[in-house]
Amino acid sequence: MVRRDWTNNELTVAFALYCQVPFGKIHHRNPLIVAVADRINRTPSALSMKMANLASLDPAIIKSGRSGLGNASAKDQEVWDLFHNNWESAFEKADYILNRITIESEENSYFSEDGIVQTKTRRKQTIFRNSILSSYKHTCCISGLSYPKLLVASHIKPWSLDKENRLNPRNGLCLSVLYDKAFDLGLLTITPSFRINISPELISNASDSYSKKSFHSLHGKRITLPEKFVPESSFLEYHNQHIFKP
Repeated sequence: MVRRDWTNNELTVAFALYCQVPFGKIHHRNPLIVAVADRINRTPSALSMKMANLASLDPAIIKSGRSGLGNASAKDQEVWDLFHNNWESAFEKADYILNRITIESEENSYFSEDGIVQTKTRRKQTIFRNSILSSYKHTCCISGLSYPKLLVASHIKPWSLDKENRLNPRNGLCLSVLYDKAFDLGLLTITPSFRINISPELISNASDSYSKKSFHSLHGKRITLPEKFVPESSFLEYHNQHIFKP
């Protein structure tokens, strides 16, 4: 069989999928990998191996002692840079290549200009959620809760304030709905050293036993870091300086 080089389009799809699949589930039997491989005319084994190659470029994976397959090419590095230079544009490209199919294979109708905008927004939110939850192994980084319906992919720097990093997995945290709301209101923050800081406003105004257990006791503790895409310190600094209530 003649070996076929990977095209830029195929690599773009492979990296978009790498972002949304937990590292431990990158294998040729994963139904999602099987489905996407069929769409780009690759075997599931080839696609899963390419995703493992891309993992060898991921600093978080390397720091954890893993290394993927360690055979990343110059073209693999190019697609890695493509995403890191413009996450939204790169994910849009991957989505377009796959004929506008989301990771859940949801089909959406396009009836009006407003409908298109709303649908694109939902699709982007789905991509971001998949990227964050897969990186944190579907577990809240503060509480350890792992029930998907109660988990939120929280933006560190708000969606509305930084278009370039809306889909950047390093601009996200996996939080339970409770901690997501507190984070959004600035009642808690995560420092650049990945420690939880509880707002004095919350500490002084919520003295019931539940608040003490759920918030006060967390002050100074370290969050559980993701296996991929560790939060960017500049985003955490922004939240500390502009959203957190000291």
